[in-house]
Amino acid sequence: MSGPKGPVLIELEEASPRETPATVAPVPEIMDSPQGAAMQTVAAIAARRPSPLAKWFWSLLLTLLGFVVSLAAWDYVNALIARSPILGMLITALFVLFIAVLLAIAIRELAALGRLRRVDRIQRAAIDALSTHDLPAARGVIGELRTLYNKRDDAAWGTARLTELESDVLDADGLLGLAETTLLEPFDARATREVEAAARQVAMVTAIVPLALADVFTALTANLRMIRRIAEIYGGRAGTFGSWRLTRTVLTHLVATGAVAVGDDLISSIAGGGIVAKVSRRFGEGVINGALTARVGVAAIEVCRPLPFHASKRPSVTGLVKRALTGLFSG
Repeated sequence: MSGPKGPVLIELEEASPRETPATVAPVPEIMDSPQGAAMQTVAAIAARRPSPLAKWFWSLLLTLLGFVVSLAAWDYVNALIARSPILGMLITALFVLFIAVLLAIAIRELAALGRLRRVDRIQRAAIDALSTHDLPAARGVIGELRTLYNKRDDAAWGTARLTELESDVLDADGLLGLAETTLLEPFDARATREVEAAARQVAMVTAIVPLALADVFTALTANLRMIRRIAEIYGGRAGTFGSWRLTRTVLTHLVATGAVAVGDDLISSIAGGGIVAKVSRRFGEGVINGALTARVGVAAIEVCRPLPFHASKRPSVTGLVKRALTGLFSG
């Protein structure tokens, strides 16, 4: 039998220090900062340039479909005339009326595009007159403005006031500034209200409606409608194709300059530290999308306005967002 065993040394692990609220690691932030995903998607859709192959595809497809439909309609009318001359003449008259409506729509769209080009031409002439301080050129711009607005009742007072006072102004800056304050300021106020309404709508739908792509659809339609109404305020009816062209122009410019992004001045501060964003990510997305919509609206005003901002103050995105969203998410 063996002897008694000696003492056994058991090594204890070093006790870990007791965790306290002061030493516990902070809870990781699981909610990403709002980025305005809906407006980012809208900008990408509108600013994307179609490839030449896609243009050829859709052009040929529409041409083929038009040819097939026209041939089928022609055969149908001839067969109907052969069977019943009265019904054949009736359907022929309906087709003629339909084609006349299509031509009227095409003429209206061409006229709308012509108005947009005219406003753009006046704006470029005004910029040149301001940069060169050319009084005769400025008077030419005033004449173009008078011709542009002489048939509009909402511009009658401003046009009359401008005609009354323009002879007293003897420098280009003062003359174009007078046109801004007497003729364009009421239009500026209406345009800013349109921007505020669009920003409010986009923010509210983004925050409240949980359906997928509902915020993207709302942002796209609200921005298209906003830009169309701004164009109508400053230059008359823009038309469907003219509104889409304006939207692409505005958003392409903003995407190229990085303005439709969360990362600077107002947008960055709202995205990073807003109380609303901390309480609800959906509400934070709504605020950001509304702010980006306001930025698109200001760019649309600058594009559609026949005179550049000189004597009048350019609308502030911060002010537009404050007025549009005040009380929207308050308890």
